[in-house]
Amino acid sequence: MPESYDVVVKRSAAKELRAIPPPHSGRILKAIKRLASEPRPPGCEKLSRRHCYRIRVGAYRIVYTMQDDVLVIEIIKVAHRREAYR
Repeated sequence: MPESYDVVVKRSAAKELRAIPPPHSGRILKAIKRLASEPRPPGCEKLSRRHCYRIRVGAYRIVYTMQDDVLVIEIIKVAHRREAYR
């Protein structure tokens, strides 16, 4: 069985997540938890000019970095799609 990753959420990303309305925040939390077992889910894209990945959850985006050598995923940003890449 493959090892699972540790998921670390930056303080700023946690603050962004708390500001998201409840029906959306629940889906986003589930997606973040799934990253521990599947760090590159279907639909995941590597962002150009950055060492980050993103997944879509409805109109929201989760931007994260991945360290395969130490099995750590760091959630950098959780935002609506119009604000996610700024």
